[in-house]
Amino acid sequence: MEDYNLLAGILNFALYFGISIVFLVIFKTLYTFATPHAEWELIKEEQNTAAAVGFGGAIIGFAIALAGAVSNSADLIDFAIWGVIALLAQVLAFSLVRFIFMPKITSRIEGNEVSAGIVLGATNVAVGCINAACMTY
Repeated sequence: MEDYNLLAGILNFALYFGISIVFLVIFKTLYTFATPHAEWELIKEEQNTAAAVGFGGAIIGFAIALAGAVSNSADLIDFAIWGVIALLAQVLAFSLVRFIFMPKITSRIEGNEVSAGIVLGATNVAVGCINAACMTY
């Protein structure tokens, strides 16, 4: 019986972990489409620190929210639904910064203004934490 529980636990871990990695890849793709600046080009080709900090915060914020979804979901379907909600909330975070807090965020990131990257990254992490906390029920 203990072997069965161990195998079931490993299988559940593998399923949730695998789906989480897929969600991270989807998030990375969608987030880079949502931002008007070319994130990967700025980071990889131009070594743009502001873009790296902002995008890193987005990844961390989404991972925090996704962890909340894993911890609080009843099953895989529930997790997938909350994962999509987490993804949408993180994209919304960028929109809040872009349209309300810092309308020139894109040009500032493209100009490698690190302070803009920090604000964007911090906002993304904050939204991820709030997002995760709101998933507890």
